[in-house]
Amino acid sequence: MPVRRVITALTARLGKPAVPNHNGRLASRISGSGQCRSLSNINVKDKLSARYLFREAAIIDGKDFPSTTHFQVFDPATQAQIGVCPDLNARQVDEAIAAAHAAFQSFRRTTPFERAKLLREWRDLVMESQEDLATMITLENGKPIAEAKGEVAYAASFMDWFAGEAPRAYGDVIPTSVAGNRAITIKQPVGVCGIITPWNFPAAMITRKVAAAIAAGCTVVIKPDAETPYTAIALAKLAKIAGVPDGVVNVVTTKSFLKEVGEKLCTDERIKKVSFTGSTNVGKLLMAQSSSTVKKLSFELGGNAPFIVFPDVPVTEAVTAAVTSKFRGAGQTCVCANRIFVHESIYDEFCELLAEKVGGFKIGNGLEDGVNQGPLIHDRAVDKVEGHVQDAVKHGGKVLVGGKRATDIGKHFYYPTVIRDAKPRIRIMQEETFGPVAAVFKFASEAEVVALANVVDVGLASYVMTNDINRAFRVAEQLEFGMVGVNTGIVSDCATPFGGVKFSGFGREGSKYGIEEYLNVKAITFGGVGAPY
Repeated sequence: MPVRRVITALTARLGKPAVPNHNGRLASRISGSGQCRSLSNINVKDKLSARYLFREAAIIDGKDFPSTTHFQVFDPATQAQIGVCPDLNARQVDEAIAAAHAAFQSFRRTTPFERAKLLREWRDLVMESQEDLATMITLENGKPIAEAKGEVAYAASFMDWFAGEAPRAYGDVIPTSVAGNRAITIKQPVGVCGIITPWNFPAAMITRKVAAAIAAGCTVVIKPDAETPYTAIALAKLAKIAGVPDGVVNVVTTKSFLKEVGEKLCTDERIKKVSFTGSTNVGKLLMAQSSSTVKKLSFELGGNAPFIVFPDVPVTEAVTAAVTSKFRGAGQTCVCANRIFVHESIYDEFCELLAEKVGGFKIGNGLEDGVNQGPLIHDRAVDKVEGHVQDAVKHGGKVLVGGKRATDIGKHFYYPTVIRDAKPRIRIMQEETFGPVAAVFKFASEAEVVALANVVDVGLASYVMTNDINRAFRVAEQLEFGMVGVNTGIVSDCATPFGGVKFSGFGREGSKYGIEEYLNVKAITFGGVGAPY
């Protein structure tokens, strides 16, 4: 059924007229249903053009799914409550799995071109809602509004990309060793997928997985982080408006993920794949739980990215790239530079320029104009950052800027920090800080810095700044990381494979490889075709 007919039917069934025009063609398509009573201290709806996007309910089989038990969601910048969400248990999640399983029986038979059309329609609606979605991201996550808008665009790019990949899930014709036999391969959707996403990219981490799943013909049960559920719910509502059939995209919300719901997603036989982005420790637990049902898995786990600066690159360019990598999202990204290695010949200049740049940051509420550093997500994050800084100072580190809590701004704020001269044995060398702390280390030789970069047990992203093309290839090939950025602080792109090695996980998202994670390869051999000519 065409999308406009779907929305007309939904509107008629709900007995609600189209909402007055507020952002172009999206306005005429809005459908809704009852919500749980809002208990929020911040009236989120008053901040949105499309008020229906803010839902305090899970989404199961295309419908709002309230609950008698809830958890609260808070703005990390102000600690004000922005709403409540259903705290679902395993029995209720079973309903979502059942809906996804039932929907898969028909959705798997849709053509790749039909699925591509749905993804493009969904993408258009997301971009039309960019301002609203960005506002919700900033309220939930704390990142500055400009970054939040960028995340929405990045999220939409995966819908575009996988709309193109859907019709290109090609098989092969294989020459056989038996005369008269002919063999081909085809690719088929794996089935229902459990999608578990983190709080730091509440939109992009969902679409990078779900767009690939839909392109392949799979259905999904999404478990967003309890810190940031509303963006996931809004994306699911937009998917319904785009014409994605009920049951294909389900969102289950819960505060006590690992105790009950996580185990349900990993052990239920109807779920054939789990895709998880989060910490290495949780990944290990989910992997163990999934072993009983031998699921297909793809895990993007923790990182500890090295950022290596050689002396043949202009220092100003290196500093700009380092700032872009390190301080995006207040340093709360899995691919941000965590250990900055600078050649001894330019070390002093680099540290001075980096401190000057970081000292000019505006820290505050992400909804305020000009803010480029928001809060950390919660108390534990601030405590960890403070502990890393204190440990670095204890081992000889000199704080050039920052180095303390920004309590004058708010409870979850920490001043962006630059530290020099710390010894390699500090915690930052071995642990991912996940905060706005740039620790700068000195090195003398290429061999030394490659060894320092590779000493960690994780291997997600890494960065190399050099204008020597031979060195760029040589070092990139030696780094034990799934991604290497050369002369750039950004490695994420819908067209390139995202993923790590070692304890950073396995599998790839985005790119032509991303859809393969949601497909099974089937070999079909035909006998008795006849002898060759």
